[in-house]
Amino acid sequence: MPLSPRLFFEDVTIWNTVEKLRQAVDVPDNINGLYVEALGTVLLHEILRLNKGNSRAEVTVKGGLAAWQQRIVTAYIEEHLSEQVSLAILARLARLSTFHFCRAFKQSFGVPPHRYHTNRRVERAKLMLAERKHSVTEIGLAVGFSETSSFTAVFRKITGQTPSRYHRALG
Repeated sequence: MPLSPRLFFEDVTIWNTVEKLRQAVDVPDNINGLYVEALGTVLLHEILRLNKGNSRAEVTVKGGLAAWQQRIVTAYIEEHLSEQVSLAILARLARLSTFHFCRAFKQSFGVPPHRYHTNRRVERAKLMLAERKHSVTEIGLAVGFSETSSFTAVFRKITGQTPSRYHRALG
């Protein structure tokens, strides 16, 4: 299928998939080939979806964050995954009040900022578990959890399995 050239388009789904792919490839020693291949397939499907003109970015969502706000806020969250991220700081980056920021963020991403941050921590933990270089405790601390039990509880809630089970399933 021939792809139409596009300039200046914004698509959050494509942006997030590219960011996950970049993070997976940035790990030089142990790239989980199946994960990278799956991300590549998802990226291809999203580009094809965009090419058909069904882009979610073209659908106007009232009350959501603008594309530049989404980009700035998600980049900040990615850079500070292992830290507690203040709503006030995120709102200031988006140039909104805290209240309006929370509403707009949820409208744009489907989840509140804290849950988005937690989901991104778990995604990073999955990448680290795939590397097989660190223990579950080290990974939990590296992604910002103060105790292994809290990391395990959050990981299980989001993925349906413990980090140890996920780690064993990869190998």
